[in-house]
Amino acid sequence: MKNKVFLWSITVALGGFLFGFDTAVISGAEQSIQQYWSLDGFAHGLTVSIALIGTIIGSMLGSIPSERLGRKNTLVIIAVLYLFSSLGTALATDWYVFLVFRFLGGIGVGASSVTAPVYISEISPAASRGKLVALFQFNIVFGILVSYLSNYLIGQEGDSPWRWMLGVQAAPSLLFLIMLRFVPESPRWLMIRKGDFNQAEKTFRIINPEGYKKEMELIRQDMQTMHTPGNETLFSRKNRFPVFLAVAFAVFNQVSGINAIIYYAPRIFEMTGLGKQSALLSSVGIGLVNFIFTLLALNFIDRVGRRTLMLIGSLGLITTLGLVSRAFYLNDFSGLAVTVFLLVYIAFFAFSQGAVIWVFISEIFPNTVRAKGQTLGSMTHWVMAAVIAFIFPMLTENLGGGNTFLFFCIMMVLQLIFVWKIMPETKGKSLEQLEGTLITHL
Repeated sequence: MKNKVFLWSITVALGGFLFGFDTAVISGAEQSIQQYWSLDGFAHGLTVSIALIGTIIGSMLGSIPSERLGRKNTLVIIAVLYLFSSLGTALATDWYVFLVFRFLGGIGVGASSVTAPVYISEISPAASRGKLVALFQFNIVFGILVSYLSNYLIGQEGDSPWRWMLGVQAAPSLLFLIMLRFVPESPRWLMIRKGDFNQAEKTFRIINPEGYKKEMELIRQDMQTMHTPGNETLFSRKNRFPVFLAVAFAVFNQVSGINAIIYYAPRIFEMTGLGKQSALLSSVGIGLVNFIFTLLALNFIDRVGRRTLMLIGSLGLITTLGLVSRAFYLNDFSGLAVTVFLLVYIAFFAFSQGAVIWVFISEIFPNTVRAKGQTLGSMTHWVMAAVIAFIFPMLTENLGGGNTFLFFCIMMVLQLIFVWKIMPETKGKSLEQLEGTLITHL
């Protein structure tokens, strides 16, 4: 039974693999694409960030199909978007056509960041929910690692390696689409949106053979206390603490500088004096460290809790960002110091924010507004990601690396205070128990 839940979770988490691959693959192709279409600074910035614009729209609208069509059908639509995007960008001979397909891939990433964590949180037993939802993040970093490695290998040969870099994503997209056929609909969605208790019970029997009746009874009680299913507003008084937590968490995730480093990794390494191939190889190192420490976090998130990981991570991020900032101020790029600092930074991020964000946001909202709450957290995350990715080259050019990384460092000091003073622990509690404690917090 547990194996089935794990299989469903890992299948849906494949959406995270495509999310990570699609997000990071542009880092190896962006300079070739700029040369291919002779793009000026603005057009180049738009080419890199167009997927993020799509991601914002996908995350804004992600809850609509998720609530109306169901979690599973929405995931099928996402798989199709990924497939079209990878084939379209690889074959495009017109820059505007390329932008359209990159944009579609972005919509898939945004919608995936809403629907996949919600689905996994709704089918997971409370004791292992953190680990199972974190599979989504694990697959994101696995996708980032594979895209860096793929870029490095493909970049060694051929006249237009960037087309292959973007096109190989079609294979996992097709696999995702096929495997979704074997995944059931979320039983909580079936009960709350469709009133289909019989089908929901079949799935709950597999998820929780001994306690499924009690779990279904808690959801029934929850349904009786809510007003109008599907129409409850996210921004009601009782939801204001979860709303605050989701927005704050998503903002802190991005002002750590993580996406700037992932998108512009080869460029950052070249700024410190590494050659082009060494910079690409160092990017693979970032992907590998990200992967290893996310895997490590999976083994601790349900044991020590989300809050403990965040405290450890915040301290590590403050230290490493401070050291990178110092290196830029002193122009001290001898040896591999900055590369090492950035790798350690990635390790702390993966162990904390990276592993916790999608788990935490998918847990803190009531059943009736969970998809809307995930949409809010995801949209905030992606708006901030787009802003940081768009302004990072200008920041480093005008303020210098020292000031830019110092800003990220100060933001992590504020995150540490937020985690220490405000962030609640969510491990080991059912979604319905969490609802009872969080909506009465303020």
